[in-house]
Amino acid sequence: MYLVKTPWLLKKLYPNLLWDVNADTRCIYLTFDDGPIPIVTPFVLNILKQYNAKATFFCIGDNVSKHPDVFEQVKNDGHAIGNHTFNHLKGWDTEDQTYLNNFLQADKLLNTNLFRPPYGRIKKSQVKLLKEAKPGLKVVMWNILSADFDMNVEPEKCLDNVLINTRSGDIVLFHDSLKAKERIEYALPRALEIWSREGYVFNCLNLDL
Repeated sequence: MYLVKTPWLLKKLYPNLLWDVNADTRCIYLTFDDGPIPIVTPFVLNILKQYNAKATFFCIGDNVSKHPDVFEQVKNDGHAIGNHTFNHLKGWDTEDQTYLNNFLQADKLLNTNLFRPPYGRIKKSQVKLLKEAKPGLKVVMWNILSADFDMNVEPEKCLDNVLINTRSGDIVLFHDSLKAKERIEYALPRALEIWSREGYVFNCLNLDL
């Protein structure tokens, strides 16, 4: 069960998490979870480059250790990096200290003050622990979910999800993963083409937000 657009009530219940951005310009904040991996991440990077788009990649530490060349490509292309834990842990099902340790294991490779909890599931106690361990940490969620991870969703539906719902300042979630490959290959270039025609720009998230 998931919602394409995050309800305002959920954002109100967790005001210390970043859901969207007050943008002065027509700007969309593209984010990608679960990489870096061969094939899919380079595809995403190539499409972003075609539209002069910058994005934020929330990386799994284990994938970074397995594919350091792909990780370097993400950084060299000027995109922002976020921590997504070392083993894609679901916070609700994980003991707090184990969660913290896994976050810190990934942090040794990523060294970033941006973090997104896998599945969007994190306890308030875990947020507190992470911020104590990494002062200045920004926990980033999203306002628009493409649903590209859902293998029962048609690629055309993923495109509709982002085009119909996205507005300026929204944080949009895609996945550079094998599971999402078919849907992101269809939806991402088409969405970028349409948004670009509409005058949007695409920026990284940063700590000033």
